[in-house]
Amino acid sequence: MAQCVSRVQLSVICRHLLDRDVGSKSDPLCVLLLDVGGRWAELDRTERIKNCQDPEFSKKLLVDYYFEKVQKLKFGVYDIDNKSAELSDDDFLGAVECTLGQIVSSSVFTRPLELKEGKPAGKGTITITAEEIKDTRVVNLEIQARNLDKKDFLGKSDPFLELYKQSDAGMWQLVYRSEVVKNNLSPCWRRFSVPLQTFCGGDLNKPIKVHCSDHDSDGSHDLIGVFETNLAQLQKAVDGCPVEFECIHPEKKQKKKSYKNSGIISIKSCKIETDYSFLDYVMGGCQINFTVGIDFTGSNGDPNSPDSLHYISPNGINEYLTAIWSVGSVVQDYDTDKLFPAFGFGAQVPPSWQVSHEFALNFNPNNPYCPGIQGIVDAYRQILPQIRLYGPTNFSPIINHVARFAAHSAQQRTASQYFVLLIITDGEITDLDQTRQAIVNASKLPMSIIIVGVGEADFKAMEFLDGDSGVLKSLTGEPAARDIVQFVPFRQFRNAPREALSQVVLAEVPKQLVSYYKLQGWPPLKLPEIKKV
Repeated sequence: MAQCVSRVQLSVICRHLLDRDVGSKSDPLCVLLLDVGGRWAELDRTERIKNCQDPEFSKKLLVDYYFEKVQKLKFGVYDIDNKSAELSDDDFLGAVECTLGQIVSSSVFTRPLELKEGKPAGKGTITITAEEIKDTRVVNLEIQARNLDKKDFLGKSDPFLELYKQSDAGMWQLVYRSEVVKNNLSPCWRRFSVPLQTFCGGDLNKPIKVHCSDHDSDGSHDLIGVFETNLAQLQKAVDGCPVEFECIHPEKKQKKKSYKNSGIISIKSCKIETDYSFLDYVMGGCQINFTVGIDFTGSNGDPNSPDSLHYISPNGINEYLTAIWSVGSVVQDYDTDKLFPAFGFGAQVPPSWQVSHEFALNFNPNNPYCPGIQGIVDAYRQILPQIRLYGPTNFSPIINHVARFAAHSAQQRTASQYFVLLIITDGEITDLDQTRQAIVNASKLPMSIIIVGVGEADFKAMEFLDGDSGVLKSLTGEPAARDIVQFVPFRQFRNAPREALSQVVLAEVPKQLVSYYKLQGWPPLKLPEIKKV
């Protein structure tokens, strides 16, 4: 096994990007991709910055660094003009391919953007700097302001904050950009967290500069004021006892003798807290329970026909089996007893031949557990000749089944059990409204849902359930507490190595697990040793 040397965060700055928009500037976003067996898999992406050809992205891109592996990366820059997570409809501004080793061995890595490998975009550069993450703690901040200068002719101001740290070379590097509060001279920004390493490199006395600006939609933001501080000063702010700074506009101070300030920035609260990782929870004793749900609806075709998605080829596989092996072989390592419940849905089941959307693959409803991934595969092969493929395609029963176990585990109020449901399906969902509600309910539980779409169907409903393009809501408008669904069409991985599918499918699970326990405020069962500042 390759050993991860360290976690690395990458800061991205672009200059002189191509302008693809008519009447305004581009709205750039940078996507980080990793070469996995000859295919590009997305690892992370920055925020989108509106109307900006020289963006400095505040979101850092995270990647594990392996000394003994050549990790080929691609940084793609796009002009984003819609809310979809898909990039196929967005204007491509250029990309750079390199290895992670090249970046970490350079103090600053700058390259011209290319439209194709070896073909310069004609305009635009990308600069990437790497920083090892040595500390898992985060800085949690609550900031508000009062009496800010009025900058807009027809309104007040639309203030936002930018926090910078000073590097060892004396350069100011962006570490956080807040949301914009519209038309408000006494704004209160949302509570936010920044990794301690990102914020100040763990040095409580490292200079921090805070910019407060008035947001303009064309990107020409007006500075309201600025002040300098450090984390040691900020930490003096506790609930009910804020630390305050005068917001100073340098030009106004120089021109006007009577000038006092352009407003007051108030740090309501500043705390350093431990940010537990996925490995902290797993190594602390959290078990991952893996459940499989398999689609046996009639649209799959007669299993005896080579055209059927359930047809088992002479070499003993089909897309359903490949998906089970691919995902299960990774997840099984995190479950000590290796007993996995497996279910089918959408078939007529003997002896009554009633349609069931929640039947045990081993025909034992009292003990639906299969021994290992091989046990699931064996049960699948044995049940195929014994059932009649039917319909409709209902997801909610199997989601609610697993959710009942997750809800029981949540009552223990400890980070001991997490549930991953893999649904493999060939088509559109029939009970979409009930499934939406089931997912919204499950989002409050220690649970993730992976959907792998097999065959050539239109999977628009699956993409809708995957919260990448916006928060999923139930029919009544209740939003999901967190994004717990990951959908992947199998056809994208037919000619790729098996590990490529598992890497993409399981990419979200660690973040989803951590987000749940973080939301609950539950630490790992066994706490890791924390070094003090």
